[in-house]
Amino acid sequence: MQVALLGLTQSGKTTLFSAVTEGHTRAAAAMAHQADQAVVKVPDERLNVLAQMHHPKKITQATLNLLDLPGLSFVDEAARHDARRLMAQARQADMLVLVLRAFHDPSIAPYRNRVDPAKDLEELHNEMLLGDLEMIENRIDKLKKSITKPTPHIDQDKRELALMQRLSQAAENLEPLRERIESPEEEKLCRSFGFLTLKPVLPVLNVDEDSLKDPPLIEPAASDAAPLPLATKLEAELVALEPDEREAFMQDLDLSELARDKFLQQCYRSVNLISYFTAGEPEVRAWTVPAGSSALEAAGAIHSDIQRGFIRAETVAYDDLMAAGDMKAAKAAGKVRLEGKTYTVKDGDVIYFRFSV
Repeated sequence: MQVALLGLTQSGKTTLFSAVTEGHTRAAAAMAHQADQAVVKVPDERLNVLAQMHHPKKITQATLNLLDLPGLSFVDEAARHDARRLMAQARQADMLVLVLRAFHDPSIAPYRNRVDPAKDLEELHNEMLLGDLEMIENRIDKLKKSITKPTPHIDQDKRELALMQRLSQAAENLEPLRERIESPEEEKLCRSFGFLTLKPVLPVLNVDEDSLKDPPLIEPAASDAAPLPLATKLEAELVALEPDEREAFMQDLDLSELARDKFLQQCYRSVNLISYFTAGEPEVRAWTVPAGSSALEAAGAIHSDIQRGFIRAETVAYDDLMAAGDMKAAKAAGKVRLEGKTYTVKDGDVIYFRFSV
């Protein structure tokens, strides 16, 4: 899964990227105003507990692919042109993180000479909508030409044209596009265009260290998750410390966990993903599947042969396994179930797939 970080200039977006990726940064990319990316592990304490139970040779966490795009500016047409080009790179992402400046630092000039996360969020949303509108209008022009000629897919083009005209009207009125989508088929078609305003959005408030416990209140758009307050400068400093030193520093600050962990977990949830686990002596591993996936689909996440030869999924809920103490006790308590292909996998399920090929 890819997560794109977007933010106005001087929002602290790249500091967040560096903190989340534990110092990964490419100075050359930043200087050349190019995108940077890194694969990061999603923290999950359940993996550590399962590892203590099974003593595996290997522990494998779920991962996210973070894409850090250069800061955006819309102060003039030249800047807007560059920003649209950069935003286009986010169209392949599964979700967007909008980094909003809520910190004060006289040494870093703020965008438009303001520190106003609510206005920044509104500007980012409106510019994403206008970028989508440009794509929609280009598509409308092509479809209008297409339906003037008899082709095998003329009826399909007419239906798509009607959809695009509805979306265009919504974008022109700065209204959410999703309110004009009327069927799953139309939703699937829209996904192929990568419209930014149809992606899950997590706003991050980049606050001062002193404002962590009392961050500014802003209203997210209807499609957004609640804003996550995060002091990116502090987080970057914490991840640079040795573990023992970091723990002592966090105790002094009365912090129970790194905000980066909460950030990664929230990204994971924002795109409706869950983790199930396989556990044994060779490996304890978290597997990523969309919420609502069947046991057969979950088997395919491991290997197509397991999916093809699926027999049963030997399944126990994580909480039931912890209450029992180990797999043997969970079986004795009747908590281990044999599930079929259509079973809906739950977050935290520990599964052993029986298959034959």
